[in-house]
Order: sequence, then structure tokens, then C-alpha cells
Amino acid sequence: MSTPANPVTLPLAQYSPRHFLLAVTDGVATVTLNRPERKNPLTFESYRELTDFFRACAMDDEVKTIVVTGAGGNFSSGGDVFEIIGPLVKMDTKGLTSFTRMTGDLVKAMRACPQPVVAAVEGICAGAGAIIAMASDMRLAAVGAKVAFLFNKVGLAGCDMGACAILPRIIGQSRASELLYTGRFMTAEEGERWGFFSRIVTPEQVLSQAQLLAKQIAEGPTFGNTMTKRMLAMEWAMSVEEAIEAEAIAQALCMTTADFARAFEAFSNKVKPVFQGN
Repeated sequence: MSTPANPVTLPLAQYSPRHFLLAVTDGVATVTLNRPERKNPLTFESYRELTDFFRACAMDDEVKTIVVTGAGGNFSSGGDVFEIIGPLVKMDTKGLTSFTRMTGDLVKAMRACPQPVVAAVEGICAGAGAIIAMASDMRLAAVGAKVAFLFNKVGLAGCDMGACAILPRIIGQSRASELLYTGRFMTAEEGERWGFFSRIVTPEQVLSQAQLLAKQIAEGPTFGNTMTKRMLAMEWAMSVEEAIEAEAIAQALCMTTADFARAFEAFSNKVKPVFQGN
């Protein structure tokens, strides 16, 4: 399987994607999955362009945080049944492996990009859509949002795009197992109670609240936030002793930044620090 590249150009504030909407304001890049008539499904092309976008984020210092949402009252219904699942049935093992690696590349890109990612989840959030929410650093839910890892519903395993590695770390092994073995929907209330969602707000507020959270983070120390995201990822595979040592080195690096000095100066003058990202 070969998917043509969708070249992402910098700066991202001037980039016009073909397969989603993008707006950059006050350091916050808002990505909107935009096929509302079909609950924003993903295609071969949108997988690729989203992956390229998250990779490009590492090269744009003006983007401090990212919000991912869906148009028309739903987050995403996952891979398009007719544009993705239909062709997959006809592929050989090599082509299928190429596809599954490509979808996994999106999660790798989201986790590797230095910016914290906030998902604003409304309505249906299923399959690969649920994975995108899972791969985000934080998730807010609208009242009535429903999340399902539907892979076993189409005769597949729950181990897709990192689900068996990431989901148990968010909601626990037993709860993750239940969702992955049954493919059932997790309600917004369950998601909040289990730690998948930070909080539940009205559908009218979910995007603005996610953008507000992203803006608050964007106004913080950029290098420090990047280091926090990197350590949160790296320390999964470390012992506590190794993690403490890694954090000592990371924090020492943060202490060399101008933002650290700005914070001390602001504290001394009893004013709020204005971080500049260096």
C-alpha cells in the first residue's frame, strides 16, 4: 500500500491542510476533523496528513499546545468503513502490515511532538478516533460523549495503535481489558470516573474549555512543558531510581533557561511571570 505524501509547510499558522481544518491562535493550534456528515471518519490520506502535521509541530516554535476536536457534534467514528476497511479486506499481508504501521505512526507522532495535546471529545469517539483521544495528553468530554475501542467488533484484536500499552496506564488494566475485549462504549461519566477524561462540560463549552486549558499551558514555560511531556513518556520504561536520576538531569536543564530566571525575578517583584519560551 502506498499513500502519497501531503507536504506540511511551515509556519503552521499559514498551512492549509487538505484533510482537516487548522487554526493557530495565541500559540494554540486547533485541529478539527472535518467530515461531519459521516461523523469525521479517517481515511488513508487523513492518517498520513495528521501524522505529518504532528511531526511538523516539532519544528514550529510558535505552536505551544495543540487541541484536537471534531466538527458537527462528534469527535470521530474511526476508520472509514468504505474507504479503509473495504480495501483492507483485499490486501495481502505486506500491504496490511504497511497500513497498520502507518496508523501507529500517527500515535508515535502525537506522543513525540513536544507540544501537549488536548482532546475535546463530543458525541461519538470510536475506533481510531478513540485512539487519537487516548494518545492525547489530556481529554475533556462533552455531556453525552461516548468512547469505544471497536476493533473486536470487526473481528480484530484490541491491540491496535498502542491501545494495549497506553489505555491501561490511563484507566487501569481491568477497565482497559473490559473495553478492549467487548468493544462497548464508555460513557463520559465512566470516562471521568476512571480518569480517561479530566472533566465533563456542556457540548457548547467543550472546545472553548479545551482551548482555554491549552492556552493556559501555552502561557507557561515552553521548555519546561516539553520536558514534562518527554519525561512522562520516557519514565514508563524506567525504574523509580532511573526516573529520579533522569528528572534530576531534566530539571537541571530547565534551571538554565531564561524563563526560570524570569520566574524568580517576577516572584521577587511580586508580579506574575511572563514566559517567553526560552
